[in-house]
Amino acid sequence: MKIRVKSGDSLWKYSRVFEIPLRLILDSNNLENPDQLMIGEQIQIPGYVTKSYTIKKGDTLWKLASWYGAPLDGILLLNDQNPFSLKPGEKVNIPIRVTWSLINPNQSYDYGTLAKDIRKILGVYPFIKQGLIGETVMGKPIPELVVGTGEKKVHMNGSFHANEWLTTTLIMKFVDDYARELTSSQQLSGVYLPVLYESTSLSLVPMVNPDGVDLVINGLPEEEPYRSLANEINNGNDQFSRWKANIRGVDLNNQYPAKWDVEAARKPTKPSPRNYPGKAPLTEPEAIAIADLTTRKNFDRALAFHSQGEVIFWGFEGLEPPESEILVSEFSRLSGYLPIRYVDSFAGYKDWFIQDFRKPGFTVEIGKGENPLPVSQFNEIYQNTIGIFLSSLYM
Repeated sequence: MKIRVKSGDSLWKYSRVFEIPLRLILDSNNLENPDQLMIGEQIQIPGYVTKSYTIKKGDTLWKLASWYGAPLDGILLLNDQNPFSLKPGEKVNIPIRVTWSLINPNQSYDYGTLAKDIRKILGVYPFIKQGLIGETVMGKPIPELVVGTGEKKVHMNGSFHANEWLTTTLIMKFVDDYARELTSSQQLSGVYLPVLYESTSLSLVPMVNPDGVDLVINGLPEEEPYRSLANEINNGNDQFSRWKANIRGVDLNNQYPAKWDVEAARKPTKPSPRNYPGKAPLTEPEAIAIADLTTRKNFDRALAFHSQGEVIFWGFEGLEPPESEILVSEFSRLSGYLPIRYVDSFAGYKDWFIQDFRKPGFTVEIGKGENPLPVSQFNEIYQNTIGIFLSSLYM
């Protein structure tokens, strides 16, 4: 929601009237100094949308404030009319606090849905920042969302594997709930959020593999040569529910230089719907984009969400720091997921992160069943994993 600055306005006044932390208003407008206001400029107020209302006979701003549960001073800030001389037919703007979810988890979550939901979230919560970390094989931009201003740097990603797209829905639900409660109740699952926002910078890449996700959900793309290539790799089968790879048949979570040669020796030797590690490590643009982001930002911990199994993998070759065991014990306590230190599988993002940075890295396998997991599992998965999301920020 945007407000045009009038004489006597201040960011402290906006914060008080709309009950929004001043820090969020500053970050929503890329301001450092709360005194940086000019009459006539527009200021974004996070967590609100504007409803246009046509005045009827007998209406007053006091009545409208009561009907809509809106702050009266907020209505006055948003409008230029004299509150004592409203005329029927006039339009006034009502500030409505967003108390509902912007994310619909009860749907197949393809790249188009992700792009649409990111636009909605950025429109309501402009303190969230978006960046693009690279492009897919087909040229789709891979978005990153950043929430928070703190020194602790936490990274989460989803949909490395195409048929595990429910992890993208999960991450988007996390960020939507986090942002909404930051601007309203300021608590989520009993955790006070402003402290997390100011102490942690959270990086989210909700969909590492957009081409693959779209293939699983929507079928073969129209564009050549990708249509023919995916069709050939899938042996002409028009069902792609078992497809994990990117559009050219490389498994992105077998692409990292962490015992890659061991995986390559026992995995498919040509493009495949699943498990082919490529001709060498880091040949695929999606895997490179995540590696470059991780190197550039030097995260303090990283969580890769996959499905399925309700387990958390947290070790690699004894290189994980002692902090990892403390964290995974808390993740397990909050989620009920089983922590597993070592597994005979290598070359994943988590493995490379631990190996190269010697910091806590985790693969969180959500839900149980056959991928793609049904959306009917989503609510249970969310309740089980919200504690992992929050504790990764506050511990």
